[in-house]
Amino acid sequence: MDRQAYIQIEQRDGVATILLSNPPMNVVCGPLTRKLYAALRVLEADSQVRALVLTGAGERAFCAGSDINEMQDMLQPGEVLEKKLVFQNKVFEFLRTFPKPTIALLNGYTFGGGLEIAACCDFIVAASTTKLGLPEVKLGVFPSSGGTFRIARRIGIARTKQLVFLGESVSAETALAWGLVDQLAEPAALKKTGYDLAVRLVAMPRASVKSAKALINDCYDKSDAELISQSLLASDEVFCSADALEGMSAFVRKEPPRFA
Repeated sequence: MDRQAYIQIEQRDGVATILLSNPPMNVVCGPLTRKLYAALRVLEADSQVRALVLTGAGERAFCAGSDINEMQDMLQPGEVLEKKLVFQNKVFEFLRTFPKPTIALLNGYTFGGGLEIAACCDFIVAASTTKLGLPEVKLGVFPSSGGTFRIARRIGIARTKQLVFLGESVSAETALAWGLVDQLAEPAALKKTGYDLAVRLVAMPRASVKSAKALINDCYDKSDAELISQSLLASDEVFCSADALEGMSAFVRKEPPRFA
């Protein structure tokens, strides 16, 4: 696999898979972040893509964090913002708000920026052998691309402080118990497990999923009144769709719906 590829894309049956490809540990660097953003923009516009899977190339890591050698050149005031964090946060937020359902498939070590990427996805499926953590404190820094607040939304403040303040890793089993990941699979079955979930998502009505995702994502940031208004606007559109007609007609016919 080309070391300079950074991102590889596979598409099948409405599912697009992005492979983070920066051997040996698929660490986050400037070129990878830029290519990830470009890939997400292309897949957002592709009407044939209805679900997105992110995973790491190889068998060792999903993504083991940021490129430390790269960061050593960003130690002057303002440099890390200009050269890394401003754009990286833009890309990660774009992934979080991606209008199609997303799955992070953790096939190995998932640390630092890798866990921050995973936390932007709708579902996280991990190999049972995976180790996860936010070790940035051991480098004298902290998770600066959503690892504090997005992880806290998943597992609560107390456990997030444990991860961030101590910088220790947790097992896949602990991550599942905490709600940090949604499902475990044996390493040999991980790819199929993730693909099967993606296929189920592909079969769902896309406008319904898109609208529901936006509302759920906004639930911590907007008032109930704002969310009700947003929900009403989306409902008016969705209830007039061909998929709504098909879904309700199929229910009456007692048949599985066939959404567009």
